[in-house]
Amino acid sequence: MKVKKQLPVIGWREWVDLPELGISRIKAKIDTGARSSALHAIHVESFQRDEQEMIRFQVHPYQRDSHFIVCTQAKLLEWRQVRNSGGDAQLRPVIRTILGLGTQQWLIDLTLTNRDVMGFRMLLGREALRKRFLVNPGNSYLLSDCIRL
Repeated sequence: MKVKKQLPVIGWREWVDLPELGISRIKAKIDTGARSSALHAIHVESFQRDEQEMIRFQVHPYQRDSHFIVCTQAKLLEWRQVRNSGGDAQLRPVIRTILGLGTQQWLIDLTLTNRDVMGFRMLLGREALRKRFLVNPGNSYLLSDCIRL
């Protein structure tokens, strides 16, 4: 008999970390209606380093704070057509980085886009959540205060 693993429950918003990007405690909206995850990024530019295509960008990780800036870079995974919340297609850069939530850390793909007009600087889509969590839409920050290993 196969025993099903009980998945941890998260709320509709959680605090997450992106340690490889130097970003800690960014508020993410959990959006099971979105396939991909997105991070607010400005001044995005690609460049070459050791024959590898890279992307450098800036992030204002905190809502309603345009003064605190994290300047970071990552390996460019690909450019992907993504439909935004208005239904318009956008060509976005995609990176792969570690995400920390609660006691878990795993690799996710993140599209980079300007989310200044959106309520959250980060959107965590269903691909990043698949087989890891159940979502309780009536609660917030259920795993955010867990101590990371």
